[in-house]
Amino acid sequence: MLNAARAKLDEPAGLPPAERAARGKAARQAVPIDQQAAFQPRPGRPDPIDMLVQQGEARIAELLPIRYGRMLASPLAYFRGAALPMAADLAGTPSTALITQLCGDAHLSNFGIFASPERRLVFDINDFDETLPGPWEWDVKRLGASLQIAGRCNGFTARQCRRIVTESVGHYRLTMRELAGLGNLEVWYAHVELDELTDRYRELLSKRERELAAADLAGGHLPGALDDEPRELAKLVTMAHGRPRISSAPPLIVPLRDLPGQHGANLMAELRGIVTGYRKTMELDRRYLISQFKVADIARKVAGVGSVGMRCWMVLLVGRDNSDLLFLQVKEAQSSVLSDFAGTSRFANHGQRVVAGQRLMQAASDIFLGWHRDSAAAPALDPPSDYYLRQLRDWKFSLATEQLRPAMMRAYGALCGRSLARAHARSGDRIAIGSYLGSSAAFESAIADFAVRYADQNERDYGMFAAAVRSGRLQADRGV
Repeated sequence: MLNAARAKLDEPAGLPPAERAARGKAARQAVPIDQQAAFQPRPGRPDPIDMLVQQGEARIAELLPIRYGRMLASPLAYFRGAALPMAADLAGTPSTALITQLCGDAHLSNFGIFASPERRLVFDINDFDETLPGPWEWDVKRLGASLQIAGRCNGFTARQCRRIVTESVGHYRLTMRELAGLGNLEVWYAHVELDELTDRYRELLSKRERELAAADLAGGHLPGALDDEPRELAKLVTMAHGRPRISSAPPLIVPLRDLPGQHGANLMAELRGIVTGYRKTMELDRRYLISQFKVADIARKVAGVGSVGMRCWMVLLVGRDNSDLLFLQVKEAQSSVLSDFAGTSRFANHGQRVVAGQRLMQAASDIFLGWHRDSAAAPALDPPSDYYLRQLRDWKFSLATEQLRPAMMRAYGALCGRSLARAHARSGDRIAIGSYLGSSAAFESAIADFAVRYADQNERDYGMFAAAVRSGRLQADRGV
């Protein structure tokens, strides 16, 4: 169990590789690999429904039924929304105390394909709301458990599920050990480009994604392929009196002009102030680029599962003319679910915490990424909040995991494992972690055992959650 007021990233600079490897071996003596399989609800385990209710107190109450309705869809959907209960459970598991920057919510649906600033399609982690330094095992265990749960939801056999988990974690181990032998710059520039996907994981991609990958790799432009993204975004826009406006699709997309009981003009002004104010957190060239766009419209947006109820806005900006559009997402950043267990963030602004974690873990981050805190003098934004901003969509794709066959999920899980190892290697002591993992398959076997135990617990928790909905304790809207 981690024992730290604030987990800090390892700083191995100056230590020779042999000493760093010795740290890993010492960690293995303190926490043998087979202990990583351990999970048993500890006495007095907090009620997960209580934790979800408490978490919801800081969210928009009218949106909580959407959150609970989405979580009710399946044990995997519940797991996606229950990062806080799992964080509490992970805090009671054995820890090597080797610290890295954590995603904090590394389930399989928080990985995906998106465009790098160079317009290359890459595969990486794509959600950092819960990012915080902590024990590297926590991310691996959440990923392994998510694959086990997803396999069960898809009707896979126990043997198929175990193979999916062991291959994913095995790729994490092998990649970490490979990165342990590389120089710092080589690790920093390592990434998983989509050209590898087209060779080994072609089946994972939809027709549209294959077209994008083909055009990207060829360095050319397939008619109708790379134009899909602007066309998809254009569906969110309507013209009114010659000016672009965000189309209304309640309750998921509600323009400010349609929000009941809101002082729309004041809210618009305050959100415009956030878009203007956050620019100072960007590099000068990107600040100059975004300065050429003007805010045209803003709407409240509901997205995801675990994030539903957070204050989230989509902002439509216009460049040189009405066909030159940019969408930004302004999303509230609250305290990480890990903070009670790994310690508070060193950043006073949670938006900055999210952005710093993303920049540290991702091989290529969105050029419009930045953060802002609204002031107490913003009455329409009550309560004052921290926010981070990024492009709303940037050729971003996540796979529909419920449609994956066992072989496809194995391939996808392997990609997730490799990407997570690369992300951890950028901020943690990769040599010590690689030394701890060793050359045998013992670690992936242990995590597979953990994943089974935690999937069992998740099913029990899901049953409690469904019962809370049936009893009326929680209100769930299953239709959105």
